[in-house]
Amino acid sequence: MEIHELRKASAFGQKIIMKAVVDCNSFYCSCERVFKPDLWNKPVVVLSNNDGCIVSRTDEAKELGVGMAAPYYQNKDVIEKNDIAVFSSNYNLYGDLSMRVMDTLRELVGEDKVEVYSVDEAFIDLSTVPHKQLYDVAKEIKETVEQWTGIKVSIGVAPTKVLAKLANRLSKKDKQKTDCIMVLNTEEEIIRALKKTAVEDIWGVGYRSATKLKRFWSIYDGLQLRNMNEEWARATLGGVVGVRLIKELKGEQTIKMKDPLEQKKMIATTRMFGKPVHELNDLKEAVASYTSRAAEKLRRQSCAAKFIDVFVVTNDYEGKQYQYNPQTKHNQTKLLQPTSHTHELIKNAVPLVEELYKAGSKYLKAGVMLGGLVPDESIQGNIFRKETENHQRILMEAMDNINFSMRDDVVKYVASGLKRNWKMRQEMRSGRYTTRWEELFVVH
Repeated sequence: MEIHELRKASAFGQKIIMKAVVDCNSFYCSCERVFKPDLWNKPVVVLSNNDGCIVSRTDEAKELGVGMAAPYYQNKDVIEKNDIAVFSSNYNLYGDLSMRVMDTLRELVGEDKVEVYSVDEAFIDLSTVPHKQLYDVAKEIKETVEQWTGIKVSIGVAPTKVLAKLANRLSKKDKQKTDCIMVLNTEEEIIRALKKTAVEDIWGVGYRSATKLKRFWSIYDGLQLRNMNEEWARATLGGVVGVRLIKELKGEQTIKMKDPLEQKKMIATTRMFGKPVHELNDLKEAVASYTSRAAEKLRRQSCAAKFIDVFVVTNDYEGKQYQYNPQTKHNQTKLLQPTSHTHELIKNAVPLVEELYKAGSKYLKAGVMLGGLVPDESIQGNIFRKETENHQRILMEAMDNINFSMRDDVVKYVASGLKRNWKMRQEMRSGRYTTRWEELFVVH
């Protein structure tokens, strides 16, 4: 079946309810490789905020003993010894390439058949694909995504979301043998896959639940879990959630495809600081900057906020800055009138920081959350204020347009600071090749 015929398949094909999971392989590392083809088949790792921990690694780096989510400094000797390529997180690049992957999937199978699950993963509805053509369709999807975007993907196909996730995981176990595609379309194939999958590797089973299942019920793999009855699942695995899991393992769909969430109920902007912050002025600058970013997100969905919440994370331990249970403190205020204007939000956020600040403390992180969102066109003006103060949407739109086209907050409020010494550390970040004119990739 040609990929462009998927939308018409239900008119003549066999009606089969099948789901697929398309998962980008080592996504952050794959994004770096798109613009550095010399790194294909070579070890690569990507670090978290402030270059702290390893959040993405290629198979080659894994084979060399580089740990996932482990601190960078603990793996530095192995990385330097084996000449492993290291990059700071480049979220502008990753976000743009993620959008290209998802847009490609929508182009291939239809807008209403794709559910974006995370930045590197999406569910696809393949219920209109004839039974015998599932593998060929999955292969064509895989090859097209890789050709159009340069991002390698794995695809798992099965009757339910849980089984599709399981198939996807097994497709990565031996990539040369499976070509990163696994289709579970018979009872025998599903049973074999469940036997191969440890209970802790099943989507929806957490570490604590897996430990309890092994210790008290001698359940070690997916097949043993599937064979348990629904009443047992209701009592042991968290009620309705556990029953859904058992049903999904048996091939009964209970977790439906979801529509994309167009309107968020809360908007937040949070960041770790590049180095611990001690001064009140630096803390106020950071919160003002995060408030500006949150206000941009707010206006993008044409909403206004009723309240603002500011939080800070402290760690006054004298040792290493990111250890020993940091403390989080919140402060919230209700706005007199819902607003999306940056200056109004900053004016309310800064006093909250002043109330939270304690001299001598060491601040590692701060954030701003905007809640009580309402459509901005429903907001009434205030008769006690000048008309120019009530209607500043044009000013905000102009500011947003300039910053979107020029990037890097060309126009910003002075309250957010000029030097910004607290900014997140990204010492090994690659170019933002797809979102910055001045950083376009140069080909010789």
